[in-house]
Amino acid sequence: MTSPSDIRRIETARTILRPHEPADFDAYAALWADAEVTRFIGGKPFTREASWWRFLNRTGLWPLLGFGFFAVLDRDTGAFLGEAGFHDMKRDLTPSIEGSLECGWALTPAVAGRGLATEIVTALVGWAGEHFPDKRLTAMIEVSHVRSIRVAEKTGFAAFAETTYLGKPVTLFERLS
Repeated sequence: MTSPSDIRRIETARTILRPHEPADFDAYAALWADAEVTRFIGGKPFTREASWWRFLNRTGLWPLLGFGFFAVLDRDTGAFLGEAGFHDMKRDLTPSIEGSLECGWALTPAVAGRGLATEIVTALVGWAGEHFPDKRLTAMIEVSHVRSIRVAEKTGFAAFAETTYLGKPVTLFERLS
């Protein structure tokens, strides 16, 4: 039988995905304070306090839902690169994606354009298929976030609806197998 710690680690060719740890917080706060990172996720940089609330949310997902977000580390250097994983945020959204594994990812701009997001999301999809084979996989991406839309499409997600969330136009995606 798989233990909880076994399912909370994924390795790709260039990254290690593992639970967030307190030592990650300074790099985590720096990631979410970066206007380039938050441009399509909330629209403005997070304060250190807001980053702390988000960080706590990430650790709280696992015991409640059995899935959550992983810290993403560079496999060679151990440097914190960002986070990726799944949540169910009970969003006030039509059509609803509640009850699904909503996939999300955010990486430091220093690694943009290297294919890491695609590598990571591919690994996440495989992980979800192994541990939650009957769960629907979704993603919500702002319509102008072209890079993330490409990652979603490359990893098997297809658009199924356009709507608004917090006043911004978004596309909803789902993975159909």
